[in-house]
Amino acid sequence: MNHGIYKVSAVSPHIALCDVRANVGEIKKTIDEACAKDVRLLVLPELCVTGGTAGDLFLLDSVLGGAEEGVYEIAEYTEGKNIFVAFGSPFMYKGLLYNVTVYASQGRVIAVSPKKVAENGFSVYDGEVTRLENLDCPFGNNLILWEKGGLTVASELGDELLSPLSSSAYLATHGALVICNPAHSVAKVAKADYVRALITTQSARLLCAYVRAESGEGESSTDGVYSGHCIISSGGNLLDEALPFGSGVAVADIDVSNLNKDRIKSGYYNQRANFVEFSLTEKTTPLTRRPEPHPFFPADCEKNKRAEEILQMQTAGLAGRMKSCGINSCVIGISGGLDSTLALLVAVRAVDKLGLPRKSVTAVTMPCFGTTARTKSNAYETCRILGVDFMEINIGESVKRHLADIGHDGTTADVTFENAQARERTQVLFDVANRIGALVVGTGDMSEIALGWCTYNGDHMSSYSVNTSVPKTLVRKLVAYEAERLPELSSVLVDIIDTPVSPELLPTDGKVVQPTEEIVGPYELHDFFLYHFIRHGSSKAKILRLAISAFEGTYDEKEIEKWLNVFFRRFYSSAFKRTCAPGGVGLGSVSLSPRTGWKMSDEAKNSE
Repeated sequence: MNHGIYKVSAVSPHIALCDVRANVGEIKKTIDEACAKDVRLLVLPELCVTGGTAGDLFLLDSVLGGAEEGVYEIAEYTEGKNIFVAFGSPFMYKGLLYNVTVYASQGRVIAVSPKKVAENGFSVYDGEVTRLENLDCPFGNNLILWEKGGLTVASELGDELLSPLSSSAYLATHGALVICNPAHSVAKVAKADYVRALITTQSARLLCAYVRAESGEGESSTDGVYSGHCIISSGGNLLDEALPFGSGVAVADIDVSNLNKDRIKSGYYNQRANFVEFSLTEKTTPLTRRPEPHPFFPADCEKNKRAEEILQMQTAGLAGRMKSCGINSCVIGISGGLDSTLALLVAVRAVDKLGLPRKSVTAVTMPCFGTTARTKSNAYETCRILGVDFMEINIGESVKRHLADIGHDGTTADVTFENAQARERTQVLFDVANRIGALVVGTGDMSEIALGWCTYNGDHMSSYSVNTSVPKTLVRKLVAYEAERLPELSSVLVDIIDTPVSPELLPTDGKVVQPTEEIVGPYELHDFFLYHFIRHGSSKAKILRLAISAFEGTYDEKEIEKWLNVFFRRFYSSAFKRTCAPGGVGLGSVSLSPRTGWKMSDEAKNSE
C-alpha cells in the first residue's frame, strides 16, 4: 500500500537540438533511470522532444514528423512500466502548431494539453476539449489527470508560472494536487532564486505539489543559456532541487493524501474540471528521505527564532487572559519538572510584559510521598533566581487524612493513592488563587493530554493552560533555549532537562521510581505519532511506515509498533479529558482544543 505517497522526479536530460532520434533515446534512458528509483511521476522539460531553441526549424517536415513519431515511441516505451511521464513537444493539430505537454503511461498517450501563451510561432488553443483520433486521447486546456490512488496531475507550461494569471491556480482549485511545469526558460542572474521562491510560495498557497523541469544542456547558447534547474516543492516546503548547471535530476516523495486532507479542511477546493483517468500499479516503495523525527521542532528550522516566537505566543496568551479578566497575579504549581518550569518561565515573561512585579507570580511547591530532593531543590532555585513569590506547602498529612476519610488504607499505591495527591495539589492552587485574587496557570503539555497522562480534575484543570499546544519534545527545546538565553538560570535549567520525567506520585527513597517514558513510552515517538495522526489524519499503518524510517537506528519496528498501539489505545480512551480541557493558546497546525482544534466524541472507537 502506498498510503498516498508517490515518488516524483523532475529531470533535465541532455538534448541534441532538432535530433529527435537522439532525444527520444535520451528520454527513454531517463525513463529507465526513473523506474530504477521507483519513480511514479516523471516530469521532463518543455519541447524536450526537439529542443526549445529550434526557431524556424520547427516548421520543417522532418522535425514535425519526427516529433510526432517520437511522441508515439516514448508513449509505447512506457508499456509495462509503472510510471506516468509528462514531457514537452511541438504538436500539429488541424493545421496549427502547438506547444504541448504530452502525458504518457501504460504504452499510450493519455492526454495532450497545449500551452495557453502564444509565443515563438506557436498557436493558442481556445476550443473545447476534443478527442484526437490518431492518439485516441483528449486534447485541450485545463485537463486534469486522475489516478485511482489519489494522484491528480495537471500542467502549466514554461513561464506561464510567472504570469499574473497562471493556470496553476485554476487547475489546483479544480482538483489538481500536483502541478507539472515542463519549462524552457533562459537563465538569468538571480532568476533561480526568484523561481524557487515563487514555486514554494505557489505550492503553499495552492496546497499542492509543484514539479518544475527546465531545459538544460544541448539547447542553443546563441543568445542565452539554459540551466537545467529542477525543483520539487510541496505545501510550501522545498523537497528537492537540482541547482542550475548541476545534475539536472530532482527526486522526492509527495504525499497527496496529506495535501488533499488539507484542502478538504480549507473549503476552497470543491470544484472539478476535465478529469482524465489513468492507473498505476499500487506498490509500496522505499521513501526517498527519512521523515523528520521531531516534526514539532524540525532540524532545519531557525531554532532560536522558532523558540522565541513560541514563547512570545505563550506569553501573549497568558498576558491577554490576565488583562481581560482584570487579574494582576497568577498562581502556578512548581514541581522542578520540565512542564511547570516552562509554565513558570512563561508566567514571568507575562508579568514582565504587563509591567507587573515578578512577585505577582506565586509559585507553590507541594511535596508529598514521591517528591525527590533533586526536583524540590530545582524548583526552589528556579523561583529564587527568577524573583517570584514562593510558597512550600507539604500536602502529605492532608492526603493521608483524605485517604482515611474515604476508607483507603493510606499505604496501597494504587490509582486512588496517586490521584488523591494530584487533586489535592489542584485544590490548593485554586484556593491560594482565590485568597490572593489570582489566576491558576496550568502546566500540562499536549503530549500528556493526548495520552491522558493526567488526573481528571487534578493537574488536568486550571484557569488557563500555557502549555496546552506544546508537546513534550518541544518543552525540552524551549527550556533549553531559555537556559542559553538566561546565564544565571543555565545550570539549574540544564539539570531540570536532564532529570527523568516522572509524576513523582509513588513513595521514594530519593530516586525516581516512576519514570514516565518507561510506562507510557518515549515521548519523541508519541509526539511523532501525534503529529501525523492529528495534522494529516494518517492511518496507523502509514504512521508505522513513516516512524520506522524516521527512527531507523534508534528504535526497531517491534518497539515502534508496541508504543504506537499504546498511543492509539490511550488517545481514544482519554478523549473525555480533552472534551473539558481549559483554554490555552494555540500555537500551530496541531491542536487538541475541543473548541478550535481536534474534535471527537468521547465514545469514539479506535478503528485503526
